[in-house]
Amino acid sequence: MEKNMDKIREFFSHDKYAFNTGCYIEDVDDCFARISLTLDERHYNAVGGVMGGVYFTIADFAFAVASNWQKSGTVSITSDISFIGTPKSKKIIAETQLVKNGRTTCCYNVSVADDLGTPLAAVKIVGLHLGK
Repeated sequence: MEKNMDKIREFFSHDKYAFNTGCYIEDVDDCFARISLTLDERHYNAVGGVMGGVYFTIADFAFAVASNWQKSGTVSITSDISFIGTPKSKKIIAETQLVKNGRTTCCYNVSVADDLGTPLAAVKIVGLHLGK
């Protein structure tokens, strides 16, 4: 399938929570997505750290884009996130790696890091193909 980034971004702009959080689709490929987000004041918690939900949102959105940009109909059924670092810059990036794509389920690892390469979160997401 030929990728048209403008059409892909338009389709996923309807994922309002990710879009309004600041997630931006940088690249897609077969079962792959790279999503970025520039941190601003809305992303921090009361003690000055990045809210864990920011890392989860960018990872979940990366999974959604990677598993649905070619053919929609896959939803996450389980997720596991480990917070492993704090950012050294304002830009964070989530990248997917397909572990297995079966007939009814799929499994992705998503790494979240800042643009300097500092690891921030490790996420495993299992998805269900709805058969659309």
